[in-house]
Amino acid sequence: MLAAADLTFTRPERHLAYRFSFTAVPGEITAVSGSSGSGKSTLLDLVAGFLVPHSGALDLDGRDLLPLPPEARPVSILFQSDSLFEHLSAAANLALGLPAATPRADRDTRIAAALAEVGLPQVAAQRAGTLSGGEQQRVALARTLLRNRPVLLLDEPFSALDDVTRRDVRDLVYRLTRARNWITLLVSHHQDDIAALATRRYVLADGELGLVE
Repeated sequence: MLAAADLTFTRPERHLAYRFSFTAVPGEITAVSGSSGSGKSTLLDLVAGFLVPHSGALDLDGRDLLPLPPEARPVSILFQSDSLFEHLSAAANLALGLPAATPRADRDTRIAAALAEVGLPQVAAQRAGTLSGGEQQRVALARTLLRNRPVLLLDEPFSALDDVTRRDVRDLVYRLTRARNWITLLVSHHQDDIAALATRRYVLADGELGLVE
């Protein structure tokens, strides 16, 4: 279980103070909704380690995450866009999710398996910039498979997609969360995404999270 207790952060320049407490469990998607500027991305940045809280606790299955730098945290992040290097092939982008010392044969096998799992076995050699928005998000999801980290953070990951592609990628996220037993934390202001995916839901207002029963 991922748990935050009174995780505080202040943005003096905006006169904003946040206090976050929540729990998220494996195999489920926990959603956080709120208006633009309410602090949803700040919450993800604290979990990922890009921001340092002023006080509070953050742990995964009892392990304190706060002393860990971003690269050492058991976390993957999927953003709305700009997740891939467009001049590199899909396979080269996925290789960035593997240790540099991975043998080439093993690397190629794992990349092919990850692309197959997200339904794109044919795009390995294509430059990421030539892929559609939905295909790029699937490749980004394949990279999270290779990173094999238990916590997945989603920052408005479907907003740039058309309605049909959005549903397809959304369903893929749901299936992978269940199959991989990920702890998935989604922030979104799209109520249809939250209704389709969330097992547990929080609303962020006035700097604090409220659990929706």
